[in-house]
Amino acid sequence: MDCLFCKIVSGEIKSNKIYEDELTYAFLDIFPVTKGHTLVIPKKHAQHIEEMDDDSTSALLISAKKVSERIRNTLNYPATTVGINNGPEAGQEIGHVHIHIIPRKESEDGGGPFSIVLANGRIDKPTEEELDELSDQLKF
Repeated sequence: MDCLFCKIVSGEIKSNKIYEDELTYAFLDIFPVTKGHTLVIPKKHAQHIEEMDDDSTSALLISAKKVSERIRNTLNYPATTVGINNGPEAGQEIGHVHIHIIPRKESEDGGGPFSIVLANGRIDKPTEEELDELSDQLKF
């Protein structure tokens, strides 16, 4: 399979892993909206959430909860936006289910899931060194 996220899970492509368990994998987004923006994915490939088995679906949300808590506590953000783009027509850029965990602060207006992108654009792309340092800080 030629899926970018499947290659990340298999180790073919480097990622800045934050969390991993039997069914899920979480890593820093290389084009973050805010510092700490993380993607949580099922290890088993599916493009749409409806294609996932119940165990993977449950594990995905539990992992997103753990990662969100870790980001909030470690980076001192009061909130996170948690979002899924379920298919390309909904803005899914990679054809593998993934949950965005986007750290948020009060000054970002608390709009809808991706309002921060529309209002502010993405932050500057971090260097590999910056991503390595941040993933070391967040890893558990």
